[in-house]
Parts: sequence; structure tokens; C-alpha cells
Amino acid sequence: MQYERTPDAMRDLDGPLIDVGGGGKSNFSLSHLLAILKKRKWLIIGSVVGALLLGIVITLLMTPQYTSVSVVEIQRETRNFTNVDGVDSRSPSAVDSEFYETQAGLLRSVALAGSVVTDSRLQDSAAFFTMFKSSKAKNWFDNGKLVPRASTRDERVREASEILLDHIKILIQRQSRLATISFTSPEVGFSKKIVDSWAAHFVQATLDRRYAATAYARKFLEDRLSQLRIRIDQAERQLVDYAARQDIVNLPSEVASTPGSGAAPERSLVAENLVALNKELATATGERIEAQSRLGAKGGDVQEALSNSGISQMRAKRADLSSEYAEMIQKFDPAYPPAQALRAQITTLDQSIGREEGRVRSTLQETYNAAQERETALASKVDGLKSSLFDLRRRSTQYNILMRDVDTNRQLYDALLQRYKEIGVAGGVGANNIAVVDAGDLPDKPSSPKLLLNLAFALIGGLIVGASLAFALEQLEDSLSDPAEVAELLRVPLIGVVPQVSEEPLAALLDVKSPLSEAYFSVQTSLALATMNGFPRSLVITSSRPNEGKSLTSFGLAKTLAVQGRRVLLIDADMRSPSVHYMLDLEATPGLSSLLTNAASIQDTVQQTSIANLSVIAAGPTPPSAAELLSGGRFKDMVVALLETFDHIVIDAPPVMGFADSPLIASQVEGVCFVIEAHGTNKSSARTAISRLRGADTTIFGAIVTKFNSKRAFSGYGYDYGYGYGYGESATKAKR
Repeated sequence: MQYERTPDAMRDLDGPLIDVGGGGKSNFSLSHLLAILKKRKWLIIGSVVGALLLGIVITLLMTPQYTSVSVVEIQRETRNFTNVDGVDSRSPSAVDSEFYETQAGLLRSVALAGSVVTDSRLQDSAAFFTMFKSSKAKNWFDNGKLVPRASTRDERVREASEILLDHIKILIQRQSRLATISFTSPEVGFSKKIVDSWAAHFVQATLDRRYAATAYARKFLEDRLSQLRIRIDQAERQLVDYAARQDIVNLPSEVASTPGSGAAPERSLVAENLVALNKELATATGERIEAQSRLGAKGGDVQEALSNSGISQMRAKRADLSSEYAEMIQKFDPAYPPAQALRAQITTLDQSIGREEGRVRSTLQETYNAAQERETALASKVDGLKSSLFDLRRRSTQYNILMRDVDTNRQLYDALLQRYKEIGVAGGVGANNIAVVDAGDLPDKPSSPKLLLNLAFALIGGLIVGASLAFALEQLEDSLSDPAEVAELLRVPLIGVVPQVSEEPLAALLDVKSPLSEAYFSVQTSLALATMNGFPRSLVITSSRPNEGKSLTSFGLAKTLAVQGRRVLLIDADMRSPSVHYMLDLEATPGLSSLLTNAASIQDTVQQTSIANLSVIAAGPTPPSAAELLSGGRFKDMVVALLETFDHIVIDAPPVMGFADSPLIASQVEGVCFVIEAHGTNKSSARTAISRLRGADTTIFGAIVTKFNSKRAFSGYGYDYGYGYGYGESATKAKR
């Protein structure tokens, strides 16, 4: 008996059967996450409400803070006192960004904060330190008066500066020259006082830095000019002395020097002569190549021969005689006297043409020889000048170094002298690039706390905490509560879902109109579609642990088949903890153990039930070792023999975990259905049980989820509409 799957994915008429191939999808799809949030909605709502209440309490307990704002304009300035651009290749936007970042840093500087502190005498104000709850200043004052030797003035100034810097905020507005200075404190007037003082001290500090910078620049330029004058004198003397010793004479170039580039460039006589001779050599080389080209042509094809009028006339006459001779020998014999005379004339013309072409070639040879001699002579002179130039360059290396030193010093001296004149005696006086646009305002309402903002943060925090707790609890919950998880976690198809009923399950199962009966009918239909031959003839029902509903499922499937007119045998193979005979009020013995030990025959063990076509074999007496009874071939032979009498055999097997019975039984029948209790079966136990069944080389038709409560689920599986036929009293009540 081999079980064969249909080529298509297993399907259920009610839709819950899931293809095994979908098991590779992620557990955390968007719909799954939303379902978790919906399931834990009261936890999330409680977290949000608690966070909002906490936000309101914190807002009410916070001290009101007032922010005063002042706006200053900062113009871009360039203090290039030496007028040297340097090698800064950055774009203007990058330079501006650096400048305004620097200004922002100056506005946040400790020095500026210290100036504001000392000007306002905050270091001696007990009210100031009390306002900002300074822990360091607790021992500095007694009843508002400064305690002698409790601290130094620098310590108090430093502490007050840190307090101001902690509460000051500097913002450089993008795409503008405006900087915003804002200060926050519990007192309205104090905030305005600080921002106004901050802006005023920033303007004054900028003026002080400018004056100090120009004074330093003037002193720097004076020192540099004095040094450069000495260096220029020394460099020029060294240059003249070296030129005299090395006999170097250079002439000024015809090209004028550019402004600020120093002295005009110079060129030596040797270089001038070399350039001229090199031009003549290039011309002579061209003439020689042309003469060589004319000489290299065949004597009769050279241009001079073609353009010679005498040769052209003789060639034309020869062509006429050759044509006349050719016509004559077609009519007469070559020995014919007139033909011989024509041949003699042609021979004479050929000799004359050859002599004239030889004369032309001789002339070309003479022209070529003359051009070659001239080229050789010029090349020799050029080589001589090259040697002289190389020698001059070797001697001029140090000369050029000294010349560049003179030019560099002279250019630098001229540039610094010009800049020194521009600075003048009043270099530090000028318009300030810092201006106060708006003085500090008196805020009419607190800037903090902001109730709506705090509530928004509380709402977001509550949602985050609630969602985190929901996901954490979901991860900690190890039970299978969602039928959609079956195919994904266990890699087996979901055959059907059996709802949890409030009434007695056996009574509900005997009622053909109950949701429980309809659920098992749906499961039976799914199993019928699972194989090519319909419902399996021999089927094992098992679970990972006891009390998951496997016995009720075994009876439900057997009863559903029997109602359809099929001969069905229900075997209670859970010989350690039998329950089928209690369920159907039958005799416990003899049973399966009796049959396997040959203590009873099949006829003795098979019991008829009150349901037509449904027979039962009870578990029988508890054997010492149920696994030993099932491990031999006796059980398989028994199944084969029983199938000759019954159409289907449904076996209620023991749980998989802790016993070897179920894998042994499942390996000897067509296949097994695995029962999972919704909200009760551990995922790890179910995975282990499925793994054990697969290890026994069994065919797993799928899983059946029992005791399913739709109110505790979040996957969309639900039985709120109820199973039923859609008519009768129960249907009418359901519609109401």
C-alpha cells in the first residue's frame, strides 16, 4: 500500500488547507505583524494611555521657561593682508560655509560667555546660580552673600559661563547672513538681558579681533620687507659674480615680461644661432628629400623627362612610326624595304630618346649631390652648436637658480610693499561687518513645556512600548494559536480546523448539524482530495502530547465515513491510556493487545457501535511493552486482513512524544494525520513530533488544528459565522 500525492497542492473545500511549498515564507509579513498588534490591542492601548498620563503629569511639574531671541547680521569679509591668494581651490560656497561655521563657533566660545558673565557680574549673583540650580555653587553663598574663600573668582566665572553656554542656542540661518541668538531661562527679563549682552559683546569682540589682526599684519609686513630687501641685494650680487666667472652672456628676449613676473626673460647667443641653423637644416633636409625622390624615379618617368619638349616630340614621332610600321608588316613581309626603313628610323629615335633621358638623370644626380652636401654641412654645424649649448646649460644651472631666487624675492617684495601701503597707518579702523538686526524680545508666553509636543512624544513612546511588549509577548508565547503557522512552522499541509465548542464534544459530534460535525466533514473531504485514490484506507491519528483531541478526531472521521455508507473500523491503539471504549461505552477487552498476542481473534475483538457501518477494536489489556507488540509484522498483517472486511481503518495512536508506538504504527499504514491543539500545543514539541514521524519513513497527510477559538486568533481563520446548512431554527437564530 503506497500513498501517492496528487500533483497539485492539497486543497480543502473550506479553504484552510495550505500547500507545503509555502512554508519558506517569513513569519513576519505585514499582515502577520498587524494581526499581532490587533491581538494585543488592549496592551498597546494601556501603554498609550499610561504614557499620555505620564506626559501630562511631567508637563505640569516642569518649570516654565522663557526664550528671548536676538538676530545679528554677519557680513562676509576678507582680511587678506598680504594679498596672496595661495593655493585654496575651494568654491565660494565652501568658503562661505566655513566662514559662517567659524562665526557660529565664536558665538559659542567660552571667552564670549566669560565676557557676558563679568560684564553682568553674574559670578557674584546668588540668585543666578539658584535660578539654574547649580550644585557647585551651594557652598559659595550664605543667605545670598558670598562666602569668603569658598571659591575663587575664576571658578565662579567658569561655572557661570558653562551655565550660559548650556542655555544659549546659536543658529546660522541657511542661505542668509543672519544668525539667531536665543537664551532660555525661568525669568523673562533675564533672558532678554542675556541675549542683548551676548550680541553686544560679540560685536565688540569682532572689532577687537580686527584691530589686533591689522596691527599684527603691519608689524609682520614691516619685518618681512626688511628681510626681503637684504635677500634681494645678496641674490643680485651672487648672480652677477657667477655670470662673470662662467663667462655667461645673455641677451634680453624680444618677448615683454608680464606685470609682476619679475625681470624679462633672457636667451643666450648660442641658443639663437642654434635655432637659426636648425631652421636652415630643416630646409636643406627637405630639398635633399625632394631631389632624392626625383632621382629615384625611372629615367623615362621622371618629371623633367616628361616635361622636356624635345623628348616629348621624339616620343610622339616614334609612336607615329611604330603605328605605320605595324600596319605595313600586316600587309608586307618585314624584309620589305620600306618596312626596313621605318624600323631603322624607330631605332634611331630610341637611341636619341635614351641619350636625352641620360642627360636629364645626370642633372638630377648633380642636384641631389649638392643638396646632400649642404645638409651634411648644416648638420655638422648644428651638432657643434648643440655641444656648445649643452656646455652652456651645464654652466647656467646655478645661474638660473640664482636668477629665479632674485625674481622670486623681487616679486614677493613688490607684493608685500603694495599691501603695506594699502593697510596704511589706520589699518584697524573701518566699518564693522557685524550688526544687530533685532534686539532681544520679551516673550509673552513660555517656550516650554509644550503640552501638545509632550503629548505627541508620549503618544509615540506609548505606541513603541506597547508594540514592543506585544511582539515580545508574542515571541515568548510558544503555543500554536494561528492555523496559518502550521504549514510555515511544521512544513506539513493544513488539512482542516476544528472549532472549540461549549457543549459536550461527543454530543456535538453526534449532531450532524453542529459546527463540530461540519468541521470533521470538511477534514474528511480534504483527505479524500489528498490522494489519487480518495480517502486513505488506513489512517493513523496522533498528536505530540495527550489531551489534544486526537481520539475525538479519530471518532469524528470514522463516524463521518460511516454516515456516508462506508464500512469503517476504529482501532484504539493507545494501549497505555485508552479512551475510545469510554467514549462509545464499549467493552475494554478483548482488544488490540489481545489480538496482537493471539489471545483473541478478529471476530472476538471487533465490536459494533450504535452508529451504522462503524465498528471498533478497543485497546485491550495494557501490555508490558506496547512497542514490542507493534514492532513485529503482526500489526501490519492484521491491518491487511481487516481491510478485506472494512473499507477504511482509522487508528487512534498514542502521542508521539515519549513513546515509540506512533512512528511504528504510522510506518505500517498508508499515512498519518497530526492533531494540534490550538493555543495549547508547543511549537517545539510539534516540530519534534513531526520530525520523529518523518524519521520513521511515514507519509504525513497533514495537520488538523483542534479546539480552535477564533476570538484568540488573528490570522483570519474564524468560525463566527458558524457551520450549518443555512436553514432551520438554528440558522434563523443565527441570522437574528
